[in-house]
Amino acid sequence: MSPAGQPADGLLAIEELRTLSTEYGAAADDRDGERFAGLFVADGELVVPNFPEDLRPVITRSGYDSLRRVPDRLRVYARTFHQMSNHRYVVDGTTATGTVLCVAHHASAAEGSAGGGGTDTVWFIRYHDTYRSTESGWRFARRELHLQWVEERAIASPGVLPPVDAPAD
Repeated sequence: MSPAGQPADGLLAIEELRTLSTEYGAAADDRDGERFAGLFVADGELVVPNFPEDLRPVITRSGYDSLRRVPDRLRVYARTFHQMSNHRYVVDGTTATGTVLCVAHHASAAEGSAGGGGTDTVWFIRYHDTYRSTESGWRFARRELHLQWVEERAIASPGVLPPVDAPAD
């Protein structure tokens, strides 16, 4: 047993689940639909709100092709930034459940702006997840995005994303 009272393989699963959630945010921010969809099992589901009309998770995206297109919806923003925190998991063999908090920034340039000014629409999210262990590692079986509240903030400049094929700095 580890000092936290978890068997070592349980702690490894928890670390892998934390990595999965972090990768989810990175794939969304990078607008990488292939990588994003690959984080789900073949019949995986992502349930999201119909924002701004409804903050509850009511729209289901399921299956690889539908999930692959999710990051494309973020292209309306100049930049996004998903920060995951407060991970809590319960592992039961090859399945697990969990909640993960996220603060997701969605930066937009002001209309007619030539590089200055804009808005950051900040989503405060609580994900309710179910996971499945696969040959490729832990994957989302279902992820529900529960939007807690939204704030809009003025920002100096949202910047722009480099082209996908651009070399990293």
